[in-house]
Amino acid sequence: QEHAYPADELMPLTCRGRVRGQEPSRGDVDDALGKFSLTLIDTLDTLVVLNKTKEFEEAVKKVIKDVNLDNDIVVSVFETNIRVLGGLLGGHSVAIMLKDKGEHMQWYNGELLHMAKDLGYKLLPAFNTTSGLPYPRVNLKFGVRHPEARTGTETDTCTACAGTLILEFAALSRFTGTSIFEEYARKALDFIWEKRQRSSNLVGVTINIHTGDWVRKDSGVGAGIDSYYEYLLKAYVLLGDDSFLERFNTHYDAIMRYISQPPLLLDVHIHKPMLNARTWMDSLLAFFPGLQVLKGDIRPAIETHEMLYQVIKKHNFLPEAFTTDFRVHWAQHPLRPEFAESTYFLYKATGDPYYLEVGKTLIENLNKYARVPCGFAAMKDVRTGSHEDRMDSFFLAEMFKYLYLLFADKDDMIFDIEDYIFTTEAHLLPLWLSTTNQTISKKNTTTEYTELDDSNFDWTCPNTQILFPNDPMFAQSIREPLKNVVDKSCPRSIPRAEESLGSGPKPPLRARDFMASNPEHLEILKKMGVSLIHLKDGRVQLVQHAVQAASSLDAEDGLRFMQEMIELSSQQQKEQQLPPRAVQIVSHPFFGRVVLTAGPAQFGMDLSKHKAGTRGFVATIKPYNGCSEITNPEAVKEKIALMQRGQCMFAEKARNIQKAGAIGGIVIDDNEGSSSDTAPLFQMAGDGKNTDDITIPMLFLFNKEGNIILDAIREYEAVEVLLSDKAKDRATIFKGKTIPNYIIDSNLEMENMDQKLSENDSHKQNSEESTSASQDVGAVSEEPEEGESSDVTDPDSLSPAHVDSDSVSISDQDSLIPGTDEASAPEPACTQGDNQPQEQKTETQSNSKVNWDNKVQPMESILADWNEDIEAFEMMEKDEL
Repeated sequence: QEHAYPADELMPLTCRGRVRGQEPSRGDVDDALGKFSLTLIDTLDTLVVLNKTKEFEEAVKKVIKDVNLDNDIVVSVFETNIRVLGGLLGGHSVAIMLKDKGEHMQWYNGELLHMAKDLGYKLLPAFNTTSGLPYPRVNLKFGVRHPEARTGTETDTCTACAGTLILEFAALSRFTGTSIFEEYARKALDFIWEKRQRSSNLVGVTINIHTGDWVRKDSGVGAGIDSYYEYLLKAYVLLGDDSFLERFNTHYDAIMRYISQPPLLLDVHIHKPMLNARTWMDSLLAFFPGLQVLKGDIRPAIETHEMLYQVIKKHNFLPEAFTTDFRVHWAQHPLRPEFAESTYFLYKATGDPYYLEVGKTLIENLNKYARVPCGFAAMKDVRTGSHEDRMDSFFLAEMFKYLYLLFADKDDMIFDIEDYIFTTEAHLLPLWLSTTNQTISKKNTTTEYTELDDSNFDWTCPNTQILFPNDPMFAQSIREPLKNVVDKSCPRSIPRAEESLGSGPKPPLRARDFMASNPEHLEILKKMGVSLIHLKDGRVQLVQHAVQAASSLDAEDGLRFMQEMIELSSQQQKEQQLPPRAVQIVSHPFFGRVVLTAGPAQFGMDLSKHKAGTRGFVATIKPYNGCSEITNPEAVKEKIALMQRGQCMFAEKARNIQKAGAIGGIVIDDNEGSSSDTAPLFQMAGDGKNTDDITIPMLFLFNKEGNIILDAIREYEAVEVLLSDKAKDRATIFKGKTIPNYIIDSNLEMENMDQKLSENDSHKQNSEESTSASQDVGAVSEEPEEGESSDVTDPDSLSPAHVDSDSVSISDQDSLIPGTDEASAPEPACTQGDNQPQEQKTETQSNSKVNWDNKVQPMESILADWNEDIEAFEMMEKDEL
């Protein structure tokens, strides 16, 4: 409220609100923003869970008074449903509960429900398709195919996007008595069910909303599909419709048969489910152990959860994606709550205090690495500890809720949480809705279900009180074999398809053995439908056309070969790349809380070999471009020099500041508004000459990150920074020095958790030291002249099937891979993966009831509020955690 209201989200590094159209576009991520005070609505029922009834009452009044749902803005149907519609319904649910108790909300007359119904009608135009699957986006004011809507041309949507509507839409129908919402959501679910792959009973990631054809035919339990499965089971719980449970059980049998490879959950092809679709997992699958608890299948839930926890202990947070041998694939972590959600459900099911220890680790890591002056910042890179100016609404809606509930006793709650079901955004819907306004026929008589002989598929929700009779060590016995699963050195897992071959015929050619000059290899490629194209730069390009293969088995061998080649090509790239670095502001009043993502240099001190990093006060050089002899050496000596990009080589700048006595250098991009949030990092290359004479560390900051340091200098003349390979925790930074009181105090909230842990006779788990690894960054060999734009290679992958800058499509029909070296593909080394860049697009602004003209606050204003924020955080954490 202090820094961001009425914006949709808080930007915790710059202490202002994120308003769509006023910040650089982040691509599809911004489709969640609709100028409807997203975070406020998303957090309503969290306030009641935290027993903040007075604050909840004030928040509801703000929503009623200020929020406008009639904005001319294009939003995601999926995100708006789960966050805004779900938030309004969750707020309404707890509001009427409080009103019934007779103490609070006595004035409430269903205003949130009226807003929810209004929003529901605004989402309905998206369902105007022959299939009943909704368009992925809708204009809140003009709908879909209206001339001014600026949407409605899309043909595809994700399975989760179309299949995660039934809880909110059915609840809206049950609350209001208007059946159309539940009808539309059911029709979408029915269509997805009918389009499942009948032999495997799996669904793909992306589907054509007009034809029902699967666009992406890989299947898993993570991004793109996750909450579709969740809503099938929860729809049965909330609505009591047997057909939803039958569908879930059918899918669950397929998941455990093909996707579950304990403790891993790996994507497969829906038509060839014994063939893995990729060798990495995304963080969204962390919700699945919690869903398995609700299902009553505890053993695999414990196994997968423990594997994920070991990854977290290695990196402090769960990377957006990681490989099957637990290397970082995508390094971001936007403070996702799915792992906390599963931790909560496992603790509820087992009562095992181990899961309180897990929760304590999560909270400690949040306070230690993500907490910044105005909130909690997403991690730009879990390996370096750098931050992103982002705090998604789900952090308060879900993470705070699940962590509080994990440690809360029944006496801490003002209502019985067991009377509600959680939506995928953790909003609360009352279970009594199952008997209210039933206007829909319960049984789907048009669909045949697969007969399942697995006795695990019961028709009732599990009674957690009898899951572990007389065996309190049950969960520990399952976890124990997985304790060291992440620490194994570069394990080589056998591909699923190769395992399935057993002692039968082996693949005719493995990617690692391929040589483009070998005629026998070329003949095998031809048989597999793979053709080879020689490029002008000496590389070769491989293209597969499955229809040209000698047989269907040869085509499958070709697909496997292409997948292996993509992996090898990606690894080959990464071997030649340097990881990002971190610039951490350690002086007053930052004290290490702000970490900026920096690009490395191919010359000078290698910070990965100097773990202590280089620490010093910063000084701006003259001339600012650093392209000639420094004229203020007295100001630069023993300092870290700040300079502007442009007009000469990076190495020349480094030599000039080193001669002036600088101990390090930071080059700041001269491209106004550039940021590591929206642009790929690159490494500063040398000048083609020997650069062994440069011994100081050099780092590159984009314009936005550089301005954070420059603004700090304007407010505080003495600004000290730490240049390192990864951010250091504050205990390390201030070792041997006086630590500011409020940094010490930030750990006070742990006392309550420690007390609860001791009551459960639990033992503190030692956190493992986080390790650093590689990230792809492009190289810029020299500085562009003024007015020129530099050609920066972007090696970051939009998906694991993208290598170099080209797109790679793998399907049953044809596949393509960028060229590999002519001679042979080398054995990949143990290196780590990439961050995922986001595409750019613009969005038209709209009018609202409130003033959206958020300006950047001056440093003085930010810091004036800081002490108040810290006190509020401490008070909140003592009360809540």
